[in-house]
Amino acid sequence: MSNIKELHLSGEMSSSKESENIFFKNRFRPQLHYSPKKNWMNDPNGMVYYEGEYHLFYQHTPHDTEPDFDNMHWGHAVSNDLVHWEELPPAILPGEDGAIFSGSAVVDNNNTSGFFNENGSGLVAIYTNNSNSAQYGKPQVQSIAYSRDKGRTWTKYKGNPVLFPMKTLDFRDPKVFWHDESSMWVMALAVRDRIEFYISPNLKEWSFASEFGSDIAGIHRGVFECPDLLQIQVDEEPDITKWILILSVGDRNGVNPKDPEPPAGGSGMMYFIGNFDGRSFTLDDTLESLDAIRWIDYGSDFYAAVTWNGIPKEDGRKIWVGWLNNWRYATALPSKEWRGQMSIPREIQLKTYPEGIRLIQVPVSELSQLRKPIMSLQDLTIKPGSNILSDISTEKAEIIAEFEIGTAIEVGFKVRMSANQETIIGYNILKEELFIDRTKSNDIDFHPDFAAKHKAPMKPEHERIQLSIYVDWASVEVFGNKGKAIISDMIFPDLESRGLELYTLGGELKIVSLQINDLVSIWGNATF
Repeated sequence: MSNIKELHLSGEMSSSKESENIFFKNRFRPQLHYSPKKNWMNDPNGMVYYEGEYHLFYQHTPHDTEPDFDNMHWGHAVSNDLVHWEELPPAILPGEDGAIFSGSAVVDNNNTSGFFNENGSGLVAIYTNNSNSAQYGKPQVQSIAYSRDKGRTWTKYKGNPVLFPMKTLDFRDPKVFWHDESSMWVMALAVRDRIEFYISPNLKEWSFASEFGSDIAGIHRGVFECPDLLQIQVDEEPDITKWILILSVGDRNGVNPKDPEPPAGGSGMMYFIGNFDGRSFTLDDTLESLDAIRWIDYGSDFYAAVTWNGIPKEDGRKIWVGWLNNWRYATALPSKEWRGQMSIPREIQLKTYPEGIRLIQVPVSELSQLRKPIMSLQDLTIKPGSNILSDISTEKAEIIAEFEIGTAIEVGFKVRMSANQETIIGYNILKEELFIDRTKSNDIDFHPDFAAKHKAPMKPEHERIQLSIYVDWASVEVFGNKGKAIISDMIFPDLESRGLELYTLGGELKIVSLQINDLVSIWGNATF
């Protein structure tokens, strides 16, 4: 355990902006990722782009660092570039109708809801009320609220709830979008062991359309949560598209506890590729030929990710963030004033490989504005025992590397190093595995499952491997082979652990290219 005390600023604050940013200089505070100033945060909610702003709502307990499920709010932040965030007051508050659980938000461009002026538009949030008393014995219902001022204030619909469960207590996390072909709103809803789809012309009146997933073996270790359904181009070809269904799977209370757990244990995410006709989702694979679960992230800490609605067609990207945490130890994290952070925003795509179409993720291009170059190398061979990065000291960085497979049996980076601390991001050439080893990352004893080595299968491409690594004060996110293999893990090193090493074991390594950038804090902090 570290004995380093929390950082404090000395002297007078030169501006109110600096006074605000003192929240983001305490120990372990993410410098590249969104986190609230204080207290608890979990799932991203209501992701929507509207009139030049990206809205990030999230599950928030504003009065405690523990989740208070009876008093859950929608926290709120906005950004015009997906990088720098302004935290706003909580948007939708609990009341007699129950706590405000996860959900989504849409731009009602055509005023189908009737909440806005004629020919006007606004935002409508669709969320789960938990502990709602409208229907005896079934406390989870779906409700809506609307905003006429770009999300700053919200009015709950007087006709709430708008959707009641039919036969299960787990009935939550609506993701809603407009389906052009059918001219209807579509809702994907997590209902214990399945996803139920509902349709509506106006966001108020919903009809059951179909369900998916209850008859697929091997995917029911945890209760389904936070679904997303979206259409994506394949290989960036505008005339070739597929639908992808995203599921988050909880850590407990599953239908079949013997089913496989996520690769790193605890809570995790999976995806399915198929087609959607406005009412039902059908797999490309038959249920019998679904050979393996397709996991989205092989680290512990990427959960409940959902995409932004409303991104303009001229942009065309599908972008999401996930909760950088795991329910297995989320309430035990060693951060004190706050608990919970988001991943960096990622663009998701579908690419064709010899084994089929697969989901990939890449960091959004907007992150490049944070770069401050440290080093750039090309065509260099290194031998075991040498460290060409020994002069670099950094507590946050972007590392972009491409290696050519040589005689080495393992290659990689050691980040956030000191005499007795390190996090290893490596590639085992013999096993064809990408990994993060955080067993010596420092603060690991707050939960028995935290200290671990997490692995992702990843074959070389043309005898090369490519890594894009984002290192922050309390996390590492690794994108292997341009986003095909992902590992996201929290770490809690001392701030003084800033060493960096490029290593090779068992033989020589050829560096095709290596770029290392410092990344300026999104909160405007100086480097300590």
